[in-house]
Amino acid sequence: MSRYLISTWEPEVPAFWHSRGKPTASRNLWISIPALMLAFAIWMVWSVVVVNLPAIGFKYSTNQLFWLAAVPGLSGATLRIFYSFMVPIFGGRKWTAISTASLLIPALGIGFAVQDPDTSYPTMLVLSLLCGFGGGNFASSMANISFFYPKAQKGYALGMNAGLGNLGVSAVQFVVPLVITFALFGGEAQTWTKVVKGAAATKQMWLQNAGFVWVPFIIVSTLAAWFGMNDLASAKASFAEQAVIFKRKHNWLMCWLYVGTFGSFIGYSAAFPLLTSTLFPQVNPLQYAFVGPLVSALARVAGGFIADKLGGARVTVWTFVCMILAVLGVLHFLHAGSFAGFFGMFLVLFACTGVGNASTFRMIPVIFLTLHQRAAKGQSEGAQAQAVASANKEAAAVLGFTSAIAAYGAFFIPKSYGTSIALTGSADAALWCFIGFYVTCIAVTWWFYARKGAEITC
Repeated sequence: MSRYLISTWEPEVPAFWHSRGKPTASRNLWISIPALMLAFAIWMVWSVVVVNLPAIGFKYSTNQLFWLAAVPGLSGATLRIFYSFMVPIFGGRKWTAISTASLLIPALGIGFAVQDPDTSYPTMLVLSLLCGFGGGNFASSMANISFFYPKAQKGYALGMNAGLGNLGVSAVQFVVPLVITFALFGGEAQTWTKVVKGAAATKQMWLQNAGFVWVPFIIVSTLAAWFGMNDLASAKASFAEQAVIFKRKHNWLMCWLYVGTFGSFIGYSAAFPLLTSTLFPQVNPLQYAFVGPLVSALARVAGGFIADKLGGARVTVWTFVCMILAVLGVLHFLHAGSFAGFFGMFLVLFACTGVGNASTFRMIPVIFLTLHQRAAKGQSEGAQAQAVASANKEAAAVLGFTSAIAAYGAFFIPKSYGTSIALTGSADAALWCFIGFYVTCIAVTWWFYARKGAEITC
C-alpha cells in the first residue's frame, strides 16, 4: 500500500480531527491552493494576451479576439465535467499532480506561438482550447479538498481553496503586463505599436513571457503535489457511484445558481480587458484588469466565513440582489461615458461574485448531508455513518459538476459582449440579459432554500 494513501479518515470525529485530521487536511489544502492558482492563471492568460496581439502585428478581427478570450472557457468548462469525477477514481494526490503538469503544454505553446505574427488563427484557437486544462482543474481540486474537512469547516476550506486559487486570475492580469516588458527568458522582442488620438506609440515587448513565466512554478507545484499530498481510501468511488447526482434535482438547481456566481466571476474576468479596450479605447485596461479578480478572490475567502455563520442561502439571495444593482450601475456609467464609474461598478460586481461563490458552495454539502441523514433517520449507527459517507461523495461530485457547468460563463459572457456589440453597437443587450438571469437565481434560491418552509434550508 502506498505511504501516501490514508485508509482511515474520520473528520467528523473530534478526537481524530484534532490529533491527526487537521494537520493533514491543512497540508493538502496549502499544496492545493498554489496548484489551483496556476491553473486559473493558465486558464485566463488569453484575457491579457489578446489585448496585445493586434499591436504586435496579428491581423485578427475584434470578433476573432473575443473568440480567443472565450474559447478557454468553453474547453475548461467541458473538461470540468470529466474532472469532477476523477478524484474518487484516481486519488486526489495523483490527479492533482497530473492535472497540474498538463498546464505545461499551453504555457510552452503560447510562448512559442506569439513570437511569430504569421502564426495561423487555427493554431491560436487550438492553444486557446488547451488552456482549458487550467479550467478543468478547479472541479477536481474542490472535490478533493471537500473530502478532508468536517461539515462545520467546509465553508472555510472551500472558500480558502477557491478564493486563494482564484487569485490566479488576478495574478495573470498583474504579472503578465510586467514580465512582457523585458527579456526575462531571452528571445527576440516584438515591436508594439498603437495609434491613440492620431499619434503612434511604440515600445518593445516580449509577449512570449506570458506563457514561459509560469513554467518553473508549474514544475515545482507538480512535484509538491506528488510528494506532499495524500489520497483518501474513503473517497474512492466509481463513476457509476457518483453518477447518481444526475438524478438529484438539487444538483441541477445548484448548477443554475453557481452559473450566476462563479460563471459571472470567470466570465467578467475573461472579458473585462477586451471589453474595456473596445468601449474605452483611451484606457489601458491592463492597468486595472487584475483588481476585479483580486477583489473577488478575497471576497470569496470572507464569504466562506460569512456563509458558515449566517447560512449559505440567505447570503446567496442578497448577493444576487446586489449584483443586479451593480449591473444597473454599469449601464448607467457606460452611457455617461465615465470609465471611473464603470470600473467602480464592476468592482462591486466582482466582490458580489466572490461572496456568492462561497455561499453557494457552502450550500451544497449541507443540502446533500441533509438529504441523506433524512433518509437514514431512525436507522442503525452503521446506516447513519454510511449516509454521511454517501453524502460526502455526492457533495464532492456536485461541487465539481456545478463548477463545470458554471465555467461556461467564461465562454458565454465574452461571446455575449462580442455578439451584442456586433449586432447593436453596444454591450447593453448582454448586460440586460445578465440582469434577467440574476432575477431567476433569486427566485430559485428563495423558493428552494431560503424561505420559511423551504424544502431544505441551508
